[in-house]
Amino acid sequence: MKIDGTVFEAPALAAMEGISHGFFTREGGVSGGVYRSLNCGYGSDDVRSAVAENRRRIAAHLGASHDDVVTVYQVHSADAISIEAPFPDGGVPKADAIVTRTPGLAIGALAADCTPVLFADPEARVIGAAHAGWRGALAGVLGQTVEAMVRLGADRTRIRAAIGPTIHQGAYEVGPEFEASFTAHCEDYARFFTQPAPG
Repeated sequence: MKIDGTVFEAPALAAMEGISHGFFTREGGVSGGVYRSLNCGYGSDDVRSAVAENRRRIAAHLGASHDDVVTVYQVHSADAISIEAPFPDGGVPKADAIVTRTPGLAIGALAADCTPVLFADPEARVIGAAHAGWRGALAGVLGQTVEAMVRLGADRTRIRAAIGPTIHQGAYEVGPEFEASFTAHCEDYARFFTQPAPG
């Protein structure tokens, strides 16, 4: 069954033959109530069978050989893991990125206002998906994803990445202590912050 809704694709990844991807919206699922439509979070209070069906629809849309999308238990870390097969029931590890070279295995990252980032080396056939919240991004989750891909045979010079829909600077208000945590790491990070009037 195809998803009846909007799926965004990144041109840099869409041009890769034999590698499917998508940034899925809430459209096209079976969840109801506050989770209405394509909820894919097993950690939510949604009906588990509805989440499973939503994830099956995404896997089918991507042409996966399994009926689910493999995701990790996201904890806002810099941890990236490599997999060869879906996790056994109840065996989902805590991490924020996942990489594989297994053909037909769909992997993903769940996001609300955090940033989903997809990676692919089309020659090595190694893919990755990362959940980059501010803590994970600052700690280096994207670099760890690339390192995990390289360990599977990817070449960092061939890896392409696509940033998915995410919250925008103008809609994400923070206090001065938040900015200080970034600029303490690197003064150049001040460019990511603006000061609205009156302060």
